[in-house]
Parts: sequence; C-alpha cells; structure tokens
Amino acid sequence: MPINVGLVDDHQLFSKSLEMMLSSFHDFRVVVVSENGVDLQPKLKEAKILPDIMLIDVNMPVMDGYQTARWLKENFPSIKLTALSMNDNDHSIINMFKVGCCAYLFKDIHPSELEVALNQIYRKGFYNSDRLQLHYNQLLAAREEDAEEQLTEREKDFLLHTCSDMTYSQVAQLMKLSARTIDGYRESVFRKFKVQSRTGMVLEAIRRGLIKI
Repeated sequence: MPINVGLVDDHQLFSKSLEMMLSSFHDFRVVVVSENGVDLQPKLKEAKILPDIMLIDVNMPVMDGYQTARWLKENFPSIKLTALSMNDNDHSIINMFKVGCCAYLFKDIHPSELEVALNQIYRKGFYNSDRLQLHYNQLLAAREEDAEEQLTEREKDFLLHTCSDMTYSQVAQLMKLSARTIDGYRESVFRKFKVQSRTGMVLEAIRRGLIKI
C-alpha cells in the first residue's frame, strides 16, 4: 500500500515541485494539495482517500500553519502532521509541536532525507532531524548560559535602586553597604547585562522586564 501524503502550501511553484518530488519516491503518492487551511477543509471532507501524512507550511494567508494543524488534529486525528517551513525560530518550532505536529522539517531539506523522514514519520510517528537536534542543543546551551547569568537577590535590589535618580553613594547608604560593595554589584550587573554604562543597564533591565517605566 502506498503512503498517502497531503500538502498545504500557498507557494504554488514550491508546492507543485514538491508534489512531483514526492510522487517520484518509492511507495508515495500525493492525494491532496491545498493553498491554505480554509482551502484544505472541503477537500479533505470530500476526499475518498485521506493522507497518512500532511505537510503543512507554517506561514500561509487566510489560515496559517498553526490554525491548520490545530483543525486537523481536532477533525482528522489519524493524520500525522508535519511542519515544513523556512522558519527556524523557537516560536515557530515549539508552537507547531504544541498544536499536534510530530515533526518539523525545513524546506531546504535534501530529497533523500525527506524520503527517510517521511518513512520514519509514517512508521514511527516522529522524526528528529540532525538540524533540529542541533537547534535544540543550541537553545538549551543558550538557556543554560542565561541561567548562569541570572541576578542574585541583592543585585536585584541594587538594580531597583539604581534605576532611579539616586547616586551610587545614596544607594550604598540606603542598602547599608560600602561603596566598594556597590561598585562590585555594578560591575557584576554590567557584566551579566553585557553593558558598559548605567543607562545601558537601565535599558536592559526594562527590556528584560525587571523594572517598569
């Protein structure tokens, strides 16, 4: 039995090329092609053969990939959903998995890897590419680095006081600390925030949501 695939992508040239490529794979056939989620709905409801796998573009007009995947998960839970996109940002990847996708593939994927990926998705229900794993590892590393650079409670107190019109001397008096200790807090916060001035420190604190204006 062939593996039936559906495509949802608003770029017709890419969609047509992908359809031809998939049809050239052994034991694969394309049974549904749509431009967006709205266009897909009546086609699926009238289809004699449902896709085993649905490839879904993330960015589409009218009904985007997130909405399309959510609708498919609710109405056709047997279809294995796979995101296919150029977006490699955390927001796109995480959200597509949240709405039911079992894999996230990039549009510049090599045809041989695409065939392997689709076979694994069909048989195992998931596929983790080396590129996505690298992206995940980099994300973890970045989060670990951020965690190492978190402010201590005393540094947060220092930051709160310095994001005002008080001088460093006044902050030292208020916190009942020596000027040298305050200088140490300032240098530590500058380093963690990667800034070189009090103004930069205040702006970074606002960006991080540590203080409000």
